[in-house]
Amino acid sequence: MEQPTVMNTLSQILEKLRLKGKDNELKMTDHGKMQSQAGKIYKPEDLTIVKTYRFEGDSDPADNSVLYLLMDKDMQIGYIIDAYGIYSDNDGPGFDDFLKKIPTENRDEQELFN
Repeated sequence: MEQPTVMNTLSQILEKLRLKGKDNELKMTDHGKMQSQAGKIYKPEDLTIVKTYRFEGDSDPADNSVLYLLMDKDMQIGYIIDAYGIYSDNDGPGFDDFLKKIPTENRDEQELFN
């Protein structure tokens, strides 16, 4: 039986997503919705946050980030990466407001990556 791999860094998790074919990054559009790399548009009610990872740099605040794993209504996994505070790539309150409206479930890693 395969032993689970401990994932401690952002790059390790993104690589595992890529290897599993789940490397679908969502980004905020100018219209206040999320869009997948394939062009699919999402409203908050179309998504569920199923896992959240927080990364904190040892000495550089610019290394602080959050990775949100999301599942859409078609059971497809995607992700959003955001840096903390002033280092965020998402300006204005629209991004935070969008995230707050997404329902949250905390799923087991093995369930998500199998």
